[in-house]
Amino acid sequence: MRIIGLWAMVLILLYALQTSLLTFISFDGFSANLMLLMTVSVAFLRGHEKGAFFGFMAGLLQDATTGSYFGLAMFSYMTIGLIFGKFSVNLFREQSLLPVISSIPALALHFAITIAFLFMLGREIDLIRFWKFDFWPTAIMQVVLAYPIHRLVLSLNEFSKKRG
Repeated sequence: MRIIGLWAMVLILLYALQTSLLTFISFDGFSANLMLLMTVSVAFLRGHEKGAFFGFMAGLLQDATTGSYFGLAMFSYMTIGLIFGKFSVNLFREQSLLPVISSIPALALHFAITIAFLFMLGREIDLIRFWKFDFWPTAIMQVVLAYPIHRLVLSLNEFSKKRG
């Protein structure tokens, strides 16, 4: 039970960091998505089931606190946790470069799901402007923060294995 509480505490602390300090280094309202980075790392280290569950919980936390389209982040993160967790079966799980490289496709998939959802709701999005001014600055921040987040998740994963 303590291990679950520890994972939940780390998730909440990273979300607090994402919504407080990282907003000061945002670009046009977009900053690094620590919940997405943590979901990808958990999926690589723990597999698709735990990756999907963790993505669901991270998305639930984000959806419950932002007040935007409820369920969008849950669905997006859960899908990403499932997909990247499926890839972890054939990979060396403790490899640290993999989550850094995967942060770009994970972000692209997250944005694609979000854009598709918004299109279904009838919202118009300028994809060229979005690609230039929203995706790439966020992607750069994702790559910079992917390694420290993965190291944190790796340490937490090793601690969890030792405790039971």
